[in-house]
Amino acid sequence: MLSKRFIKILLTSMSLLLLAGCSLPGLGGSANTDKEPIIVGSVHTTEGLILNHMIALLIEHYIDTDVQLVQNMGTSPMLNAAMVQGDANVSAVKYTGTSLTSELMIDPITDPDLALETVVKGFAEEFDQKWYPGYGFENSYAFMVTREVAEEYNLETISDLTDIADTLEAGVDSSWMEREGDGYRAFSETYGIEFNNTYPMQIGLVYDAVANGEVDIVLGYSTDGRVASYDLVVLEDDLNFFPPYDASPSANGYILEEYPELDDILLKMEGTIPTELMQQLNFIADDYLLEPATVAEEFLIENNYFEDKEPYVEPVDREGEN
Repeated sequence: MLSKRFIKILLTSMSLLLLAGCSLPGLGGSANTDKEPIIVGSVHTTEGLILNHMIALLIEHYIDTDVQLVQNMGTSPMLNAAMVQGDANVSAVKYTGTSLTSELMIDPITDPDLALETVVKGFAEEFDQKWYPGYGFENSYAFMVTREVAEEYNLETISDLTDIADTLEAGVDSSWMEREGDGYRAFSETYGIEFNNTYPMQIGLVYDAVANGEVDIVLGYSTDGRVASYDLVVLEDDLNFFPPYDASPSANGYILEEYPELDDILLKMEGTIPTELMQQLNFIADDYLLEPATVAEEFLIENNYFEDKEPYVEPVDREGEN
């Protein structure tokens, strides 16, 4: 969980920016323009935008060059197409399970190590891209219920649903109902579970639906900030049905040749963001309406990613003083 101090830092930073009427520092100013610009891309989600700014700010801090952002990609294949075409040369985040089935067009792989090995090899051979070790979290499909329902039925794992599933109303991602390999039919066969009714809907609507009691259980994303916002309980996929969706950055081979130091920069965040932390970062951006750039920069400062920056000193509370 994020500390109250960290949230206070973010809120203070946003207040100062609004009062000053200026943008965040970084991603501008003097740079070596003789070399190819580093263009960091991401899908247009809160999580993608936060990671996009983290990577871009780190690159700008350690390399004197032009750093640009591309963050309007709607899907992972669109982002990969931009990488292939040279409209982006660094991806802030890719997910193993998504890229396996979408970009590489390989059947789902449930073993995390094999999935990672496959995307590393596949992206190197097919796209001349280096796929880096993960950030430490995965944004996977996850079944979730309200805390009240979890406590009423003593639910911790998906298998715990076996005796009550036929009484539950479920809300799920529309596309999941027809997916081969890791969709509803395969799920039902693996767990022996059939819900009373299953309502396909846009993925962004499932959280409100379960929080408002319109359905009993939903299939969402494990790092979505609304999991924390609505105090939902994520059920463990105890039979490892869903493929791993471990999150990693990647980079085109030619940009790594031009900037060899980029390799170390993209390894700086290896294994440093567990799932709960990413969930909380998304929650802060969405619920406190903070810009992803603000969340990203304050996280990097708080965790000493900028080696030559002075540590943050929390303001003294002088309330009541004359």
